[in-house]
Amino acid sequence: MDMDQLQYFKVIAETGSLKKAAETLHVSQPAMSAMLKKFEEELNVE
Repeated sequence: MDMDQLQYFKVIAETGSLKKAAETLHVSQPAMSAMLKKFEEELNVE
């Protein structure tokens, strides 16, 4: 886990949407989804 993952997760929670979070952070939605999947795997949660 790194600080970028935590920041991305925070923005997802704040915006309530992967698409809005991706737009806010200026990354693609597929990249945001991949990061979230990796984050979930590291924490062993869905």
